Amino acid sequence: MTGAKGGTVSRSIIPGAGVLIAALAIAVGVASAQAPAVNPNEAAQAAAEQKQRIDQPLNNQPVWKEVRSGEPQITTVRGRETNVLIQPEGQTWRAIRVPIATAGGWLLALAALAVMGFYAWRGPIDLDGRPTGRVIERFTTVKRVAHWSMALSFVALALSGLVITFGKAVLLPLIGYTLFSWLATVTKLLHNFIGPLFAVALVVFIVLFIRDNVPKAYDVQWLAKFGGMLDRSGATHVPSGKFNAGEKVQFWLMVCVLSVASAVTGLILNFPNFDQTRATMQLVNLIHLGTAMLAMAMAIAHIYLGTIGTRGAYEAMRYGYVDETWAKEHHEYWYDDVVAGKVDRGVAPSAGPAAPPKAATA
Repeated sequence: MTGAKGGTVSRSIIPGAGVLIAALAIAVGVASAQAPAVNPNEAAQAAAEQKQRIDQPLNNQPVWKEVRSGEPQITTVRGRETNVLIQPEGQTWRAIRVPIATAGGWLLALAALAVMGFYAWRGPIDLDGRPTGRVIERFTTVKRVAHWSMALSFVALALSGLVITFGKAVLLPLIGYTLFSWLATVTKLLHNFIGPLFAVALVVFIVLFIRDNVPKAYDVQWLAKFGGMLDRSGATHVPSGKFNAGEKVQFWLMVCVLSVASAVTGLILNFPNFDQTRATMQLVNLIHLGTAMLAMAMAIAHIYLGTIGTRGAYEAMRYGYVDETWAKEHHEYWYDDVVAGKVDRGVAPSAGPAAPPKAATA
């Protein structure tokens, strides 16, 4: 009886438990039907995305709007701004960069045209007197190596920078995608690797040449008469030191200000792994672009005067020696100091097969 009663109790409990489970299931189902399936904001976002896909296929504007919002998200990558995919201010940077690059391109074109026009009007600056055959050392080997190291790296950076800045708009339509892709890759690598070398050469150049480029009182007279370069007859003679006022302006503005700024900003752009923010990189990029364009415009005038614009200037930097007549007519105060023994005239080149090329006289 006990077993029978026990069995009866057990059978009565099982149907009761089934009823309870069924009731709980119904309650959960009703609660689930009443509760939203997802977060309301997420549901609205999903609805907007679905509508966008229907209205404008392949243009998922709601997603990109969220991406460009700049709101931090979740990421396993550690670092500054790694949880922000797209910085909203980046569009402002792109909008500002285009007119700066365009203005820089026009500046370079105008500088080149001005140099060509000046050469056609003035012609090369020649000597009035006859060469004496006696030479003075104008630049030591160390200074010439420093100058050419900086100059050649500057030219390489300028040319590669022009390809990076204007290549897509100017060269791509002319040479096609395949060739331009190779050219862009090579110039980008050259720009990145030569930049640090230029920075080192720049520091060495400034240290070696800063003493001779200290402004003097007589530089004002040279600036007032523009060194006599506007006198086509060549009758205007304005004395100067080892470097005239125009060269000093080039040294302080182009080398010490613009080139240094370009080198520093270039290093910041070259090494983003120092954890600088994108806002910093964008500002530095604009400064780098502007200072580089200004430096290149000034370099056009410097290259002109140092080659075909002034006879003998290129030979002076290549071989290191100038004729006494050249020194007196172009840098009279420096020539007077050499004659007076205040400045070492250097060792004259020896005669014979091993002698250096002819000193600058023309």
